Amino acid sequence: MTMTIAGIFDLTVSKFPNKDALYDVRKDLRFTYREWSLEVNKLANALLQQGVRKGDRVTTYLYNTEELATAYFACASIGAVFNPINFRLMSEEVAFILQDAEPKVVIFEESLESGIRPIADRFPHIAFWFIDEHTPAYANNYHKKVKAAPSTNIEADVQAEDIYAIMYTSGTTGRPKGVLHRHRDMAEQSLVVLNAVKYDSRDNGLVTAPMFHCAELHCAFLPRVHIGAKNTILHQFDAKKVLELIHHEKITKLFAAPTMWNMLLQEDLNQYNLESLDTGLYGAAPMAPALIFACREKLGVKLVQAYGMTEMGPAITFLGDDDQICKSGSAGQACLNHEIRIVVPNEEGPSNPNNVVPAGETGEIIVRGPSMMKGYFNREESSKNALVDGWYLSGDIGYLDDEGFLYVKDRVDDMIISGGENIYPREVEDVLHSHEGVLDVAVLGQPDDHWGELVTAFVVKKDSNITEEELDQLCKSSEELANFKRPRKYIFCEALPRNASGKIQKFLLRKQMESIITE
Repeated sequence: MTMTIAGIFDLTVSKFPNKDALYDVRKDLRFTYREWSLEVNKLANALLQQGVRKGDRVTTYLYNTEELATAYFACASIGAVFNPINFRLMSEEVAFILQDAEPKVVIFEESLESGIRPIADRFPHIAFWFIDEHTPAYANNYHKKVKAAPSTNIEADVQAEDIYAIMYTSGTTGRPKGVLHRHRDMAEQSLVVLNAVKYDSRDNGLVTAPMFHCAELHCAFLPRVHIGAKNTILHQFDAKKVLELIHHEKITKLFAAPTMWNMLLQEDLNQYNLESLDTGLYGAAPMAPALIFACREKLGVKLVQAYGMTEMGPAITFLGDDDQICKSGSAGQACLNHEIRIVVPNEEGPSNPNNVVPAGETGEIIVRGPSMMKGYFNREESSKNALVDGWYLSGDIGYLDDEGFLYVKDRVDDMIISGGENIYPREVEDVLHSHEGVLDVAVLGQPDDHWGELVTAFVVKKDSNITEEELDQLCKSSEELANFKRPRKYIFCEALPRNASGKIQKFLLRKQMESIITE
């Protein structure tokens, strides 16, 4: 039997009604599963009273909160389509998604009100619900709506094949696209993650990565609810607060990007008892061996890496703790019920899923499995280009070794063609990262009349004395980089633009490069 999202929640409530389910740190609010289910029912009924029906969208513009967690299951129970959006988006970016998704209700908070206020009057058909005090004149108070609604169970005709959410892509290449996921997609994804990470009903998982992102939502939060574990919700990441919560709340599981794990290690760890933390999940990028060793030694944690994309739910591979060092740089092996192929990239259109390259040879990563999206919302052409013969064409470049471990090298769209040669930015970035004076780096192609493109490096300095000549000499002397691949131009900057999952937004760097060229 394939469950719906609401079915997963209801089954857990029936099995563990008196078990601790949710702790919202900001509000110091705790729920058992029975108490939380009543809150979910009240919100679901409040949404019905607002006129929300099956298939209607409900958007959340929130940091990590109890209200977001409750809206997740309330929408699922009435068949509404859950649409969490990035709290880092500015008002015009929010407006783009509201125009695209056309939600009936938008739930937002005080710290993000500046993103809603300038655009609210453009959307008179949307009911804006405010979760904090001092509700703006154009909005309704969320908690008044919920308090006035009954806590009775909802009897709705929601099927596993129905759309459960629109998850907007992180926009590393431009405007985000709305990924359509069905209830069964994420029920399957939850089972895949439960198998890989070994969640247990006794776990207390800390939610500190953004819940609007599918990595935290589907690889941490939902599987823990599925198994009857507890979720402790931190409004947003703060290294000291994370360590305090591990100490006081006996946190056992934590998902965080490599940069977040590194930030934890910079604190005075002797102040905290971290013995409860047994497993750390990470994604967005591989973890350097030095960081792996430091996490194991100082935090005493086993590590699991996940790689994927919103279109797949997200996880398509896992790298277990035993393989973290011997397979350093790998994203792991295909997860349960998923298949990965490496095919010859087609620059003129979608790649052919049957044009498979041998093990060790680089090509486009394609994948199929039960958690694959239905398609993109209102993007028929994009859906056709991404979903071919039952495969999702990721646009990522990589290879499989002879044991089936995946190594991700770059994006097809980021490939640089200079003098007729294909250059993948990741291999250049890896060489530049080896310099102890480089804090961060991104490489892309600058248009050039003679060569087609010139390899250009954006560099964030760790050492202010580092020079372009020094980096050029590093590339020239490297045995890992052919001479034609070395950067011909360096642009030093204060920081690189990254999205919520930690991925560099190269389209923003391209805009910056264009402005430099035209000056």
